[in-house]
Amino acid sequence: MSDFDLDQTDRLLQTTKQVRKRLDFDRTVPSEVILDCIDVASRAPMGSNLERNKWLIVNDRDKIAAIGALYLKAATPYLASGSIDESDDRQGRVVDSAMYLAERMGEVPTMVIPVRYDRVEGGDVATQAGFYGSVLPGVWSFQMALRSRGVGSCWTTLHLQYEREVGAILEIPESVTQVCLLPVGYYTGDSFSVTKRRPASEITFVDKWGTSPDLM
Repeated sequence: MSDFDLDQTDRLLQTTKQVRKRLDFDRTVPSEVILDCIDVASRAPMGSNLERNKWLIVNDRDKIAAIGALYLKAATPYLASGSIDESDDRQGRVVDSAMYLAERMGEVPTMVIPVRYDRVEGGDVATQAGFYGSVLPGVWSFQMALRSRGVGSCWTTLHLQYEREVGAILEIPESVTQVCLLPVGYYTGDSFSVTKRRPASEITFVDKWGTSPDLM
């Protein structure tokens, strides 16, 4: 028997969003809040229970500014490339908010960079799936733990175009893989609505590719 309040857990799962324009750039997030969330996130599944994940919290203003400059350098051509369909209203809003965050990345209160020992360049699908599948669930748990404490975050990866340069700023060994970069800050506003997505019946197959759940 489940003793969870499903309304609350489902609301947390469905309203943990990527926070860009609603980050509070002027309010510091206490280190103990971030550490509490990392403690929660470290319980996420990982291959063979091998604890090879680390978390790097960046509070130093000069380092945040330097990483933010590299992020903007990567984001500007990508967001201007037309690879995202801005004629779609929702996608257009995403591009707008992504550019806003890119321009202000160097001002965020805190950056958190999840990392994992080793590298998987050139590895087969199984190797890569096992590698990233052992760290990404923890990142999502971390974001939800932040959300439940009134703190916003945003999953970003554009800085990885300059992974080595960021690694040099933070003295991360080249044998360690940076997985993503999360700008972290309290969010402004009252709450978040449920994320709009297609229903499960439209994105699910049963027993074989192309078989709709309606035929169950």
